[in-house]
Amino acid sequence: MNKLQINFENCYGIKKLQKEFDFSNSRTFAIYAPNGVMKTSFAKAFIDLRSGTDSKDLIFPDRITLREIKREDGSDVTKEEVFVVEPYNENFNSDRMSTLLANKTLKSKYDEIHLKIDKEKETLLKELKTLSGLRDDIENEISKAFTNDEGKLFISLERVEKEVIDSSKPEFSDISYKEISNEKVIKFLETKDFKEKIVDYIKKYDELIEKSKYFRKGVFNHNNASAIAKSLVDNGFFKARHSVSLNAKESKGEMIHTKEELENVIEAEKNAILTNPDLVKAFAAIDDKLKANKELRDFRNYLLEHVKIITELKSLASLKQKIWISYLKERKDLYTNMLKEYRQGKDALNKIIEQAKTEETQWREVISIFNKRFSVPFVLTIKNQDDVILEDEIPSISFVFKDSSEEKSVERLDLLQALSSGEKKALYILNIIFEVEARKKDMQETLFIVDDIADSFDYKNKYAIIQYLKEISEESLFYQIILTHNFDFFRTIHSREVVDYPRCLFSYKTENEVKLEPARGVKNPFINDWKLNLSDSKKLVASIPFVRNIVEYTKGERDADYKKLTSLLHWKNDSESFLMSDLELIFKNSFTDAVFPETHPADKIIDKIFREAENCLSASEGVNFENKIVLSIAIRLKAEKFMIDKINDQSFVSAIVTKQTTELFKKYKEKCPLETENIQLLADVNLMTPENIHLNSFMYEPILDMSDQHLRDLYKKVKSLS
Repeated sequence: MNKLQINFENCYGIKKLQKEFDFSNSRTFAIYAPNGVMKTSFAKAFIDLRSGTDSKDLIFPDRITLREIKREDGSDVTKEEVFVVEPYNENFNSDRMSTLLANKTLKSKYDEIHLKIDKEKETLLKELKTLSGLRDDIENEISKAFTNDEGKLFISLERVEKEVIDSSKPEFSDISYKEISNEKVIKFLETKDFKEKIVDYIKKYDELIEKSKYFRKGVFNHNNASAIAKSLVDNGFFKARHSVSLNAKESKGEMIHTKEELENVIEAEKNAILTNPDLVKAFAAIDDKLKANKELRDFRNYLLEHVKIITELKSLASLKQKIWISYLKERKDLYTNMLKEYRQGKDALNKIIEQAKTEETQWREVISIFNKRFSVPFVLTIKNQDDVILEDEIPSISFVFKDSSEEKSVERLDLLQALSSGEKKALYILNIIFEVEARKKDMQETLFIVDDIADSFDYKNKYAIIQYLKEISEESLFYQIILTHNFDFFRTIHSREVVDYPRCLFSYKTENEVKLEPARGVKNPFINDWKLNLSDSKKLVASIPFVRNIVEYTKGERDADYKKLTSLLHWKNDSESFLMSDLELIFKNSFTDAVFPETHPADKIIDKIFREAENCLSASEGVNFENKIVLSIAIRLKAEKFMIDKINDQSFVSAIVTKQTTELFKKYKEKCPLETENIQLLADVNLMTPENIHLNSFMYEPILDMSDQHLRDLYKKVKSLS
């Protein structure tokens, strides 16, 4: 991406913005944007691109919006190529964190082994879903049935291997797991009343089994009798003309020669037990409780069709295990294939996991970057690195809060409540670092839109951010547009070589569009520009407050030159008598390399100030730094001259020591309370001009944020005061 073409119309308050960003020589731009000009709107347009959302004008949604973000060849920049760093987003978690954790070779081996295991597992689970009637979360159901925990499927399946592969038949494979896992059914089965009733039922059932002609308690009941009969039939026992002898308790054994004879004997004995009046009565006591709601009534009907499970309900946990084992027996071939594949890969997986635990991955490097650079009362560690590396789990960060010599592990939400706003933002920055490093690892060409990321940080953390922005600027596939309304930050990212001077831009808003122009005076307009170009009359006038600062710093406020220069910023008795020759002498006394223009020495400075103020009214649109200072000086001088004439009390004016404009305004309101329009206008003067005049070489952000047009309008109104 050598060039980026931006064309916005009616995007969140931006009526129009057209700009080409040329990255061919440097991949970072910085834009200083006063509040309300374009910063947030610009970033939101890129957020829309990222999310695939159309941009719009929130206030005038009917206006046609245009959002073009293109490369030099006319192709659209894709959402994958853009990442917007918002000022703060507490809920942002980079979805690319886990990509930093995997050694690609290990990950590839791990995935290859797991692919084979997962294929066999999914085949088995598909069949188990059909048998159980469950649609979702079947893995965890199996896991909880055998381990009381989730995520232990393989442990569970290994644990029951002996029961699955033995020669017994699947006793409960015809039972629907879904029927017994209904929440309301489970709640009913766990009630004290039901447990007492089922004990009575089982007691009566056991008594009948003891009296049975053929059945034996705990050895041979109607359930396994049916299973044995089925097995004999399935294996052709009777077709081969074999017979079986049933050993009765009180009579001679009975020989069975056919399938029908065996089934009839078993069915007759079973019916004799299950239809016994005493057992039926015991079930009736349970039956009465099973009519409370539809779910229980459905379960009652299911029990009537599957009477054999009634005695198993005394232990629902045991019944669940028996059902799953029966299902696995029904699909024994799939079960053994899956277990075989799992065991073949298990040793290799364990070796990979052990190696993964020792990997010094980029994730650890990100943690190190954060812990070393940012000043916060906590340190970070990773709790589940091997799982994240290999199983695509979400990384789990451990926070250790440090207070003097004491340390304590805390949860993220608890930590956020204890942190200041700046410390919370530092935690947010951690996720940004993950995103950046992941893109670096993937070699993803990316345009970063950085929206006032260092706002509200203390200086140490602010400089840590600036250092990281510099590192981003050095990546060959990364491009940055850094937005800020903090001029100190704007100046610092230039001085720290994050962005070079030609790519520092000022933004300003005209009636119809937002414009970006090369920044001037990023370091200090007076030192680097104005004192070398005093032949420009606007720059000469604008330099007066700076020179007064130099005199203040070097000689103090009592110095005669300081007082004389003050007479050009406040209306004094000698303001009109201050000549160009006087100003030249002060300038040359204050700094030796000044080239003062050849002018008429007897010209009055006041006249030049007002003449340049008039020129400002017709100046072209732009940031117009000098214009704002000149207009502010002229506005206040005219306002003070007007108030002094109205007050008409020279002794009062002469007694004013500090805050002359404010004191004059108070007196004027006392003397002329009915001149409400003038009072409002003079209040605007007092509000809008001081910071533009009493500026220094370290802080002149207010004048950048002030609208040039506001000052022009104010000057016109002050001129007409009467």
